[in-house]
Amino acid sequence: NQNNGISHYFLTSSMGCPCLTTHPSIFSSDMSAKSVLFVCTGNTCRSPMAEGLLRKAVQQRDDVTVSSAGVGALPGQPASRETQDILSLREAPLDAFQSRQVDELLLAEADLIVAMTSSHAALVRQFFPDCSNSVQLLGDFIDDGEFAGLDVPDPIGMGREAYEEVAKVVEQAIPGIIQRLDELGS
Repeated sequence: NQNNGISHYFLTSSMGCPCLTTHPSIFSSDMSAKSVLFVCTGNTCRSPMAEGLLRKAVQQRDDVTVSSAGVGALPGQPASRETQDILSLREAPLDAFQSRQVDELLLAEADLIVAMTSSHAALVRQFFPDCSNSVQLLGDFIDDGEFAGLDVPDPIGMGREAYEEVAKVVEQAIPGIIQRLDELGS
C-alpha cells in the first residue's frame, strides 16, 4: 500500500484549511490568543511529548493554547507509556490525552503548525495547501546543536533513551517556538 498508513480522510480531503475569517471559533475566542499544533505520525509519542512540554513552559500564560495530532493517527489512543513517564518526571503530565487525526478544523485553529519531520510537513502542505504558510519543522526552532533544522526521530520501539532524546530535542526548540508565537502576536 503506497499510502503508508495515512488515513483515508487525510488522503481524500481536497478542501484545504477553511478561511479563518469564516471559522466560527474566530468570533468566540480571544483574538490575541495563539494556538500551536504539533504534528507527528501516530500522535502517541513525539507530538504529545511536545504538547506536554510546551504547555508546561507556557502554563503562566493565558494567550497560548497547545495541542497535537497525527497524520496517520488512530483516534482515541493514549500517549505511549514512555512519553507519559517522561512528561510525568518533568511535571508536565497530559491528563486524559487521546490521540487525534490531523484534520481541517485542527489545522484552521492553529496559528503555528509544528511538524516533527519534513515528511509530516510535506503531507500537511500537500493535502491542506491553505495551511502551508503556518507549517514549520520543529528542528527549525533550534539555533544550534545536533538537531538544528533536522527531523525529530521516531522513538517508538527504541527504548527509553530514545524518548529522553526526543524530550531534549523538544526542550531545545521551545524557546524558539515561544518567540515565534510572540512574533505572531505583534
